[in-house]
Amino acid sequence: MEEIPWFEYDEDDLNVAQRAFVDVLAERARSWLVDPLDTVVVPPADTSGPELIVWLDIVDPQHNQGILTVGAHFNGTAIHADRLHNQHFSLPEEATELTFTAVGSPTELAERTAAWFQAILARPLIRCEWQHGGKTYAVRYEFADTGRGLTEGFEDTLAPRELRKRFAAEGIVRGRGRINRAGLGEPDLITRVRGSHVGQ
Repeated sequence: MEEIPWFEYDEDDLNVAQRAFVDVLAERARSWLVDPLDTVVVPPADTSGPELIVWLDIVDPQHNQGILTVGAHFNGTAIHADRLHNQHFSLPEEATELTFTAVGSPTELAERTAAWFQAILARPLIRCEWQHGGKTYAVRYEFADTGRGLTEGFEDTLAPRELRKRFAAEGIVRGRGRINRAGLGEPDLITRVRGSHVGQ
């Protein structure tokens, strides 16, 4: 069976500098505990600007759930990396705590970008679950070292009736699956998804 490459691309789509950048990233990615299909290269011809975009989807393999998309925009001499929109793959309007910028040669920038990806992959990532009647009604993925939430969901029909009534009385609005973690109390289950072990 043919091995799927990391950061796969068609040579005709990239110039020399872009290929040099991606080739270093791909070589470094071979040691990462990620599926090659979760690493993506988008050539400038397929973007809204002149930049090459590379990104990594961080997923929970146990639940086949996308958690975080991080990536970099490369213009040949500079890199701007951060959390990316998971559909448009654009950089955020305001930089997050994950932001990274640098200037240099394509290979230097690739090495630094690879180190940035690795640092994110090494961070302790956990899945917190709140359960009722043997079923999970709320889930939240977060970095365990900071408590920073990444993605979450809430299923009204599975939540305890008393909790739904309290949320309604308090006027707590949960749009698009968002939850008020403080209002839920401590999770019933905490599972390490990836990264360094943190006490649960």
